[in-house]
Amino acid sequence: MATHPKSNTRVPGFVGTFNPIARKLLGIGVPLGPNALITVRGRKSGRPRTTPVALVEIGGRRWVIGTFGNVNWVRNLRAARQATITVGKRRQEVSAAELSPQEGADFFAQVLGPYVRRLPLGRWLLGSLLGAREILEDPQGAGVQHPVFELHPDA
Repeated sequence: MATHPKSNTRVPGFVGTFNPIARKLLGIGVPLGPNALITVRGRKSGRPRTTPVALVEIGGRRWVIGTFGNVNWVRNLRAARQATITVGKRRQEVSAAELSPQEGADFFAQVLGPYVRRLPLGRWLLGSLLGAREILEDPQGAGVQHPVFELHPDA
């Protein structure tokens, strides 16, 4: 069984306030940029847990990133390997495949980095607001600290 390093990433203070508001808004279908709701069965309780995440959709493929490291939704998704993604009023059951740290580094360098750099506020959002500048500046290190899951629709 693979071991996952403890994250050195700190969750920004605004997340505790923003997440409940975003969860309610996203839950009633209000669009909030690339944000979606992910519902995953709790690894200990077995109860469904829902949290807002950024859903990265590029070239017909979809990923979610543990921007703040190995937080609860990441550990739950790692254990369950299945989730429900809700975007607007559309819900979809998905399977999640976690990328290895090297695959995550490649994803950051070849897919996410170029995409974020093209967005007008992309560098600021990722680096300053979310505190994940290393995704752009050190993809190898980020591949270890920030879990990435590719999502595939369930048949």
